[in-house]
Amino acid sequence: MRDFTFDTLNRLFSSLKNSGYNFIPVAEAFRDHEGKCLILRHDVDARNKNSLQCADMENRLGIRGTYYFRSVRGSYDEGIIREISHLGHEIGYHYEDLAAARGDYNQAIRLFEQNLAKLRRLVPIETICMHGSPLSKYDNRKLWVKYDYRDFGISGEPYLDIDFREVLYLTDTGRRWDGERYSIRDRVTPAGNESDAGKAEPAMRHPVFRSTFDILDAVTAGVVPSRILLTLHPQRWDDKLLPWLRELIWQNIKNTGKGLITRSAIRR
Repeated sequence: MRDFTFDTLNRLFSSLKNSGYNFIPVAEAFRDHEGKCLILRHDVDARNKNSLQCADMENRLGIRGTYYFRSVRGSYDEGIIREISHLGHEIGYHYEDLAAARGDYNQAIRLFEQNLAKLRRLVPIETICMHGSPLSKYDNRKLWVKYDYRDFGISGEPYLDIDFREVLYLTDTGRRWDGERYSIRDRVTPAGNESDAGKAEPAMRHPVFRSTFDILDAVTAGVVPSRILLTLHPQRWDDKLLPWLRELIWQNIKNTGKGLITRSAIRR
């Protein structure tokens, strides 16, 4: 069986459900939950029809999550946004305004307000999540050093408001589950420490998972923590062979470039 297919993802979700995990969107992560809890997040960076397929599959499994949409072509589609919302999922804004404004904070906050208002004309928006913008030198989260997203009616931002000493973070960044060396900004530290990441306490440690099947084995063995934030990029998941191969090849090319950027940053 191939990894990074919706069939494989369905197996993972079913295994987690059978193991007693309660799937919740990000907006509910800031409330008290008892028992096993999985915060389900999706970053819609491209190929937004894959996100609709993913949302429909989850709806049939009886689970809900959050879909973060960018304001760019390939992500933003009003029909798809409404459909995913109608399936019971939370919609959030995948902001990248500081990078878009090339570090101009005044312009960035204006862009943020405009893009947030555009989304809110379609569906309610309660949470936001930064887009990594790997080709930009600007970290979009830094916008909140000068401004406060709560002033815009936002209840939380997962990178900034979830304590990752208590919550295991799993992400398919790099089209793998151990892709940290290919990640420019999709990294977590305990809430409140992101502006001083070098001094932050480490996030929760866990076994290294290379494939989705490694996670499946860990869930079956009962060695996965009881609180998880799972981040998916739906464009990376496909049952059809040709799109699956295209994504595999393109992601390997991107990983090479990101690896070079990361190593260069470390040397500096």
